[in-house]
Amino acid sequence: MGEGKLVVAVAGASGYISNNLLKKLKGKAKVIGLSRNGDRRENTKDVEWRSCDLFSMKDAEKSLAGADIAVYLVHSMLKSAKLSQGTFEDMDVILADNFAQAAKKQGIKQIVYLGGISPDEDEKDLSRHLKSRLEVERILRSYNVPVTALRAGLIVGPKGSSFPILSKLVRRLPVMILPKWTRSNTQPVALDDVIKSLSSLILDFEPAQRSMDIGGPEVMTYKSMMVKTAEVAGTRSKMLDVPFFSLSLSRLWLRLVTQTPKEIVYPLVESLKHPMVVHSERYMEGISDGEIPFIQAAREALEAELKEKEVSKKKPTMGPLKQDVRSVQRIELPYNWTADETARYYVKWLSTLLNPWVKTDVDDQLNCRIGFLGNRTLLELSYSADRSTKDRSLYYITGGLLMDPDSNERGRMEFRKIPGSNEVIIAIHDYLPSIPWFVYYVTQANMHTFVMSCFRQHMYKLSAIERGRLGIVVSNVR
Repeated sequence: MGEGKLVVAVAGASGYISNNLLKKLKGKAKVIGLSRNGDRRENTKDVEWRSCDLFSMKDAEKSLAGADIAVYLVHSMLKSAKLSQGTFEDMDVILADNFAQAAKKQGIKQIVYLGGISPDEDEKDLSRHLKSRLEVERILRSYNVPVTALRAGLIVGPKGSSFPILSKLVRRLPVMILPKWTRSNTQPVALDDVIKSLSSLILDFEPAQRSMDIGGPEVMTYKSMMVKTAEVAGTRSKMLDVPFFSLSLSRLWLRLVTQTPKEIVYPLVESLKHPMVVHSERYMEGISDGEIPFIQAAREALEAELKEKEVSKKKPTMGPLKQDVRSVQRIELPYNWTADETARYYVKWLSTLLNPWVKTDVDDQLNCRIGFLGNRTLLELSYSADRSTKDRSLYYITGGLLMDPDSNERGRMEFRKIPGSNEVIIAIHDYLPSIPWFVYYVTQANMHTFVMSCFRQHMYKLSAIERGRLGIVVSNVR
């Protein structure tokens, strides 16, 4: 890409934060925009678009080639396949791990990650969303590539998640019953301030492991944000406080009123009970201190939202999702087990669980055949020796009655150890079933969920037995 400019790869480049970041970097750096639909974008002088599915490590490696810095702006709250089985946290583990390993392989000098402010509480007490943001940060740091994490409060912009939900509430409800979470403190920050800090960290980068918070000039409650947003929007809402948190009720009425998918609403609502303010130990002058007042940021966000609605009416809508399956499961392992050991054990265990109806055969090259009542092959799994390690065992789905041979290109199953933990991710990607979708939903999909649940319980029992033995050994030593 040449010209001696800094080369910055931006993952999640089609998102609204990335779009603004690309404008800020224009003329200052050469950008590689990574998107699942990069091939539909037109390259410019400043931006080279590359198609990249971060669920594929091979894609991630190719897409980061030639970059100096890699920016990670990815979140997997919305489903990425026609049928997605698994939680957003487990999806995010795969995305972050692929990105971090690819960055290491391609010699990336620095990863810049935009996460969320973490409350000063025990991590086990945090919401699923905040735990996931911290886990992603840890995974990105697991391969010795320096990571700068910018942890932001609620970002006030025309798109995204939190602020658009809040603005829809005040514009659509004449009366609002406010549960306890609306009195939690937060430190909202304008989108322009976040982009300014991100671009500064990218252009003046220092290869260092560090985390810093960013927030706006005001600490306020969600209720006060609603009052000010209503003022900017020119609406009047009567607000009545109630003395309880009401998680389930809050999720329901937020989803109904704002028409926001539950995959976004539910994790966010769980986080609202936590105070989200800048910590002094993660403060950096010129980075952490957003300057734009909330009411100005809200006004600009609402005005931009109106303009973008007009533009979006003229844009063609994206095509339907590919007719594929993605299933991701997290399972606890006995101490010191590797992903490779888990994969081999799973094949043997599967034959035991489903005996005598299902048999599994493994050859010398670790290729696996799953058969049903004799010689009928349900699935063939071809072991990829060159893409596997002790921490990741990869099998391509290459045949069998349950696979669509005409459409399958990248169907695969992987066992992946989560860095720094005693857990493994078992995932199926880009699998296209041969049977009709309705039949698949009520048969094979449910059967896979059942099998994974049984394997999770089985491995947990093995782990518990081992923990008990370890406790006996420790007591004897003492």
